[in-house]
Amino acid sequence: MTWVAAVARLRARRESGVLVTVATVRGHAPRDAGAKLVVGRTETWGSIGGGNVEAVAIDRAREMIAASGPEPELIDFALNDKVTNQHGVQCCGGTVSVLLEPLPVVRAVAIFGVGHVGLELARILARQDLDLHLVDNRSGMLTEERLDVLADAVAQVHVHHTPLLPEEVLAELPHGTHVLIMTHDHAEDAALCDAALRTTHLASVGLIGSAAKWGRFRKRLATEGGHDEAALDRIKTPIGLADITGKEPATIAVSVAADLLRTFETEGACDGPGPATRRPADEHGPDRSL
Repeated sequence: MTWVAAVARLRARRESGVLVTVATVRGHAPRDAGAKLVVGRTETWGSIGGGNVEAVAIDRAREMIAASGPEPELIDFALNDKVTNQHGVQCCGGTVSVLLEPLPVVRAVAIFGVGHVGLELARILARQDLDLHLVDNRSGMLTEERLDVLADAVAQVHVHHTPLLPEEVLAELPHGTHVLIMTHDHAEDAALCDAALRTTHLASVGLIGSAAKWGRFRKRLATEGGHDEAALDRIKTPIGLADITGKEPATIAVSVAADLLRTFETEGACDGPGPATRRPADEHGPDRSL
């Protein structure tokens, strides 16, 4: 399996990993610069030459997978017999720098209702590296021609046409999905709010609409749905930035997207990695230098 396919597999599984690349080589080394290895929690794909270099890289990669918000790292190795090795001697005579890049689980967003606002919002979010789920019970909202504006999406777009019960899609969404409810039907919005509160693996839940709409929903969700105050507080409404008051679909979409991106920024554990940190191999402990 190629490293590209391995990264795609991790993404599809929603598993974090690390991409390990031989960044530079001086002198003799098992692999040339550019050789790649993908490390998952329990599997690896590819090779950067085996031996101590690869074993140390795998060990460190799995430490990064277990850590919260790891940053990319460069590890320098000297390939000679005068250094202490944890996983055997490699005395090719050269030096190698290995880059470890975290592959975090991408965020996921589900938009229920792909009307005027929903489509504008999808256009904005499609420019982000995330899994974007578009859900609507109206087939006309999900035609290829209408969604052609997303053809150049960075996001992986998943379309769900659900003629009867759009709320059934909630159970199929990835763990930690952020849900935005903005259908054309207030009854459907209410049903989705009720189902979202009963779906424990979701992240944030946002509902478009006025304070009056939410007041009616909140009362119904409490009396008929049996949801307590703590559960009801999981639903954010209105959504978007309060100081952006325009009512045009594109303006609302920008406001909602900005608010959601701000939520991403506060998620700490899922933040993207920063610049690479260079670490000589012996900083990993007395037995991890070459």
